[in-house]
Amino acid sequence: MKPYMAVFYSRSAEETIAWAKDYAKTLKPGDTVLLIGGMGAGKTMVAKGIAAGMGITDEVTSPTYAYVNEYGGRLFHFDCYRVESEAQAYGLGLCDYFDRGGVCLVEWSENIKGLLPADAKKIAISGEGEGVREIVF
Repeated sequence: MKPYMAVFYSRSAEETIAWAKDYAKTLKPGDTVLLIGGMGAGKTMVAKGIAAGMGITDEVTSPTYAYVNEYGGRLFHFDCYRVESEAQAYGLGLCDYFDRGGVCLVEWSENIKGLLPADAKKIAISGEGEGVREIVF
């Protein structure tokens, strides 16, 4: 995994989305980004911003029950919260997405850590006070 490089403080969902739109400009096909943070931290807001920054106009939603949402064959948004093992993830075909040449965003990546690309990037989101989020990337 690549080390964290910088910190951004967001005071609203709109600021988080705007930051993520800019962050998307640093991504290239084949990149995997681990979205790290608790429930409600803002992982889906980051995914929405990255999608917008990639020119994707589809509504981005959390793939909690689908495991992965695909957007135009260029963005794959995983939610591994309900994945119980790496074997289950492999059986669901989640690993196949890492080789499809799109950008993969992975929530709850700790549940499939042995299957992740070694060069995955990380974005960690945590709450800081009243509505403020710390985004470390």
